Amino acid sequence: MSVISFNNVCKSFGEGTARQNVLKNIDLQVEEGEFLVLLGFSGSGKTTLINLMAGLEAPTSGTVNFKSKPITGPGPERGVIFQNYSLMPWLTVNGNVGLAVDTIFPGLSNSERAQKVAHFVKMVGLSHAGSRRPAELSGGMRQRVNVARALAMNPEVLLLDEPLSALDALTRANLADEILDIWNADKKTCILITNDVDEAIIMGDRIIPLNPDGTLADPFKVDIPRPRDRTEMNHHKGFKALRAKITKYLMDVGIKSKTEGTRTLPDVEPIHGVPSAIQDATKGLIEQNFLDFSQLHKVYATPKGPLTVVEDFNLKLNRGEFLSLIGHSGCGKSTVLTMAAGLNEISKGGIRLDGRHVEGADPERAVVFQSPNLFPWLTARENVAIGVDKVYPKASRAERQDVIDYYLERVGMAEAMDRPAHAMSNGMKQRIGIARAFALSPKLLLLDEPFGMLDSLTRWELQEVLMEVWDRTKVTAICVTHDVDEAILLADRVVMMTNGPQATIGKIVDVDLPRPRSRKALLGHPDYYNFRQEVLGFLEEYEHGAKPKKTPTPKPIAAE
Repeated sequence: MSVISFNNVCKSFGEGTARQNVLKNIDLQVEEGEFLVLLGFSGSGKTTLINLMAGLEAPTSGTVNFKSKPITGPGPERGVIFQNYSLMPWLTVNGNVGLAVDTIFPGLSNSERAQKVAHFVKMVGLSHAGSRRPAELSGGMRQRVNVARALAMNPEVLLLDEPLSALDALTRANLADEILDIWNADKKTCILITNDVDEAIIMGDRIIPLNPDGTLADPFKVDIPRPRDRTEMNHHKGFKALRAKITKYLMDVGIKSKTEGTRTLPDVEPIHGVPSAIQDATKGLIEQNFLDFSQLHKVYATPKGPLTVVEDFNLKLNRGEFLSLIGHSGCGKSTVLTMAAGLNEISKGGIRLDGRHVEGADPERAVVFQSPNLFPWLTARENVAIGVDKVYPKASRAERQDVIDYYLERVGMAEAMDRPAHAMSNGMKQRIGIARAFALSPKLLLLDEPFGMLDSLTRWELQEVLMEVWDRTKVTAICVTHDVDEAILLADRVVMMTNGPQATIGKIVDVDLPRPRSRKALLGHPDYYNFRQEVLGFLEEYEHGAKPKKTPTPKPIAAE
């Protein structure tokens, strides 16, 4: 039996020349008890689709029905969980859930009401935090309150609009498992919007991509038996095949081919002495142990005494190596990166780059953060120019402009160089951040979760942009990430950190995969999932706060 149905639905916003068509000719049947996943690109209309189901929007044409009756507005039979949780900050966990209980069960006695609230709070594992207010909760705990509040409405259908996307990887996986447990127990109909392919396969019965033009693709049926364990899926042939098939589809229809730029770099020399022309950029630099972390420590003073965040971190990189740094939240990844950037004081030990100690910030070490921190009133060219003008003091204005335009072309911004940053998407802003970093012709490129704020599909595109530009420059690079696939895709070695405090290196995996790399090619490589399992196995081992018995000391890289 169909619970929700779309019959030739179109949705547009605006009038006349400002009219924007978001959804086109949507025909969809959602079966009772089904876990349906809608997977798509940013801006493809996923949220508009779920707002039509919730009754928060009305179709421009066509009909949306709940059990064969037109949806004319919100109703308690359809519970919605959004990406952003709108909790009442002055109420406790129990108080926020109690609002929903009062709406659906207005005649309960105080004791009956308390029992109802306690039941739903317990379902999401927050019984211990019932008296806390939202400000005292983590992001994952707040989203659990949001889930409990929706469940308290006792809906027939749960509508989940990217409820996990703002959470770290571990919290996201744990909350996804809780949602699956609730769905399995009550057999409610669930409709999940996500941009994460793995999440879609783990959770869904059926996966339907939403195309960039606002139409629905043909569905992918998930025939993998439940329950689906994330670690076991790494060995499952059906999972690998479906993952590759969906990924290929999304990339083929969503990522437009990049236009090759025609510019070449002028032969100008930046202030720190590295020539900018790609062929000459490596002259005079140390080859072996180009970057050397030696007995690195970071200690913070606290009211309870010194807190050692990073301890005895020892690592050597050859020139031109790309390294990924991965670990659970709080393991000190970003601390190591900011010390390498000269933005965070070293407590003990040292960092040497090209034979010299790192002391303070310097344009020879370019950093790309999760948020690119652009000046919103400046254009793409002007934002990149701020660094370039300082790094190339001897170059002419025309030569500096050629450097700027070259890298903006490389990251796909050829048509938007003169657009102000405030008029750009997050993905476009991050492209500028990457261009700005490479335009400095740095000795060391440091990336701190550079794609963490982007949806998965934009991440894929920018990962390939990053790899393409890196392949031209071969700059030594370190990327902090919590994404296992990203770590393997980008790196020559993946360095895994133990849990903090007193975090250190727990394991290093050499990623012996051919370059240049593409996501589609790696998914079909026979060794890819072996590398993935090594990293997943380490993260699973350290998931519950495990500590190493002794600190491993990585062996130096042998000279060639």
